[in-house]
Amino acid sequence: MTEEFDGKVARVVVADDQTVVREGIVMLLGLLPGVEVVGAAGDGDEAVQLVAELAPDVVLMDLRMPRCDGVAATRRIRAEYPGTQVVVLTTFGDDESLFPALKAGARGYLTKDAGGDEIVRAVHSVLSGDAGLSPSIQRRLLERLSEPEPRPAEPAEPPDGLTARETEVLLLIADGLSNQEIARKLHVSTATVKTHINNMFAKTGLKDRAQAVRYAYAKGLVRPPTG
Repeated sequence: MTEEFDGKVARVVVADDQTVVREGIVMLLGLLPGVEVVGAAGDGDEAVQLVAELAPDVVLMDLRMPRCDGVAATRRIRAEYPGTQVVVLTTFGDDESLFPALKAGARGYLTKDAGGDEIVRAVHSVLSGDAGLSPSIQRRLLERLSEPEPRPAEPAEPPDGLTARETEVLLLIADGLSNQEIARKLHVSTATVKTHINNMFAKTGLKDRAQAVRYAYAKGLVRPPTG
């Protein structure tokens, strides 16, 4: 059953990297009142370009696309073309997909099992200033908000009897800073930095800076980069 939307027809761009899916969405929306598909994009870069050219009311945005994904494209559209809203239409409803998209500025979020009427309803909801969220996404948001906040971790004691200053010097070594750079950062002399390093080496049994870096990672003082 379709709904009336005060006679307004929303101009929509569809962005999805899968041709069959993209064309299917365009065809489906073409059969429904209340929306007009004015363009279709195969990735986030094309979506941003179409928004610049066509100034649509809403972009229906897939998330996982080549070149520029849906989150990055959403962030660009909301920053550069705030008159265009974004409704995510994706296969994925997990937290790692949902929350980055909402933080990027998406006002709606639907999974691809949504029917045509639900998509049109979400489009008009965001245009009227409301959120266009599927029931399952609304439940997930409520569950997330009701989850207890994790307790902050207790600050770890420096290992092997290191002082706070010696630990600070160790972390700066792990960051790749030279003695002179550490001295400037801590506003102390180079001789003082060398004293801290010698004391640190004596307490830990370390012999050089390379061992110090490995030690910092092994003790969990520095986390390896991810991604």
